[in-house]
Amino acid sequence: MEVMAEQVAVTGAHGPLLAPTSLRVRAGEVAVVAGEPNDGHTAFGLALTGRITPSGGTISPTAAHLREHAVLVDAPAVTAPEPNLRVADVLAEELALSGARFRRVRVTRLLDEHGLAPRTRFEDVAPAARIALLTGLAAERPGAELLVLDTPDRHTSDPEDWLPTALAQAREGRAVVVLCGTATALRLPLTPARLGESDQPAPLESGL
Repeated sequence: MEVMAEQVAVTGAHGPLLAPTSLRVRAGEVAVVAGEPNDGHTAFGLALTGRITPSGGTISPTAAHLREHAVLVDAPAVTAPEPNLRVADVLAEELALSGARFRRVRVTRLLDEHGLAPRTRFEDVAPAARIALLTGLAAERPGAELLVLDTPDRHTSDPEDWLPTALAQAREGRAVVVLCGTATALRLPLTPARLGESDQPAPLESGL
């Protein structure tokens, strides 16, 4: 999949949520998009996954296609799991969304892989494990070709807790977008794109 956003803007009931932003990302690439708080991370994520219609600009492919093939991962107040839920329940729900069989067996296996107890509250899961679990399960949804990770840096100040996960998904042939803060972007081994800008650097190829 190749996704192209051209001058995409989002306006809410009380004013602008996202200034015009352009981005291009293809299968096998990771695009990191940085911005300050209230710059519109989630609004851009919703637009990129076809969940909202931009107030301005265009996105290709169509919103219908994006809804079928794009997943917004761990977006605050949108797709992020409730913090008080047990980790086993979160995993079971995510597996159900992917249509997985033998879910009990899969839940047990995932818990063992990450050293987690079934009754652990999801908010207490270590950031790297949280991001890896939610991203990996999102990738299992039928037809998932674009993954948009919404501000994983709100859980951790270390990009190494999420960048390897993003690159691993790109190596499997998916397009990956990570939305993060500008302070986090300063610690990355790449030049990020910016919310509210149109002249953006090329995404990071997963083979690099």
